[in-house]
Amino acid sequence: MRSKLFVRYVLAEMIPTFLLGVFVFVFILLMFQALRLTEFVLVHGVKLSTVLQMMGYLSTSFLPILFPMSLIFTVILTYGRLSSDSEVVALRAAGLSMVSISAPAVLLSILVSTLSLQTSFHIAPWGNRQFEVLVSKLGSMKPGVTIKEGTFSEGFFDLVVYANRVDNKLGTLEDVFIYDERKNEAPITVIAKQGRLVQDPDRPGHSASLELTHGSIHRTTNNRHTKIDFSTYDIQLFDPVSENVHSKSPPSLTISELMTLLQSKSQDMTKEKRIELETEFHKRIAIGLACMVFGIIGVALGTVTNRRNVKAGGAVLSIGIIVTYWILYVTSESLARSGQLPPWFAMWLANFLFSIAGIFLIRRVWNG
Repeated sequence: MRSKLFVRYVLAEMIPTFLLGVFVFVFILLMFQALRLTEFVLVHGVKLSTVLQMMGYLSTSFLPILFPMSLIFTVILTYGRLSSDSEVVALRAAGLSMVSISAPAVLLSILVSTLSLQTSFHIAPWGNRQFEVLVSKLGSMKPGVTIKEGTFSEGFFDLVVYANRVDNKLGTLEDVFIYDERKNEAPITVIAKQGRLVQDPDRPGHSASLELTHGSIHRTTNNRHTKIDFSTYDIQLFDPVSENVHSKSPPSLTISELMTLLQSKSQDMTKEKRIELETEFHKRIAIGLACMVFGIIGVALGTVTNRRNVKAGGAVLSIGIIVTYWILYVTSESLARSGQLPPWFAMWLANFLFSIAGIFLIRRVWNG
């Protein structure tokens, strides 16, 4: 009976703290995107409502990362307060075991882990895809969103584009160089004095063409170079909102789409592409189960915290653990994508090492 009351008491304190943690970490991660988002408004003239929509999609794609971060923040803060107020000592004196005392954190960890996995499998890919589509739409309506003056830019309807000058208001380009390899068997290079983006009036933001003037088309096939001069030439641009699975980036694929691609025998599946997909697959599961690892570590560190300023101390401790975990995680991911480590090993390495540390710490607390 006392154990059930304690679980309710601690959960009632942890859940609001967890929601606050999610909000704070969303704000922090969006701050890293602040310059880019501000550029959309001030430089490219994108509406504030569209930027807010982009922030919503970004926040959704961040959720799998936010949940483990918010969880350890919550557990350390809550158990740190219980420890500093000597409630842990009083509970143990009243006959509650460390297993019972840890139960609220374990229950919350299971709940958050389940939520994180579902978010990572379905919701975050949707948010990431919607963000990609929205940026593609903006790119079709405002070339300056993706094409930078004096820079080779990729991502403008699968073209590599260079322009000396970009006018966003008129949608024009000057001194244009375009490399079009959408047809692998016959890529072409186009050089033109000017270019103008022409929107489809029936489907604005969905379909467009690039009207080039005074230039030449260059094509090399079978070691033979062909040059065609033109006064006007139109390049038809693909629909940016296509939901074709093969056009999605790996973070935008749901878990079922990832599994389907990994099981396919397609000739287009290169070794590098398979490594990238395998890394993404293991990454999704590892991030979700990191909540369980963080829950164990949080209880162990929280119950030994004995500081006057528990909130500040708990916040610093949780941020330190998060930074350490993500440094190891990002390093392992880089090694996996470069082929230096197997994807499954690299993506689970951080969880494995932190699990060992968590078990060591929790045993030390329980035996103390």
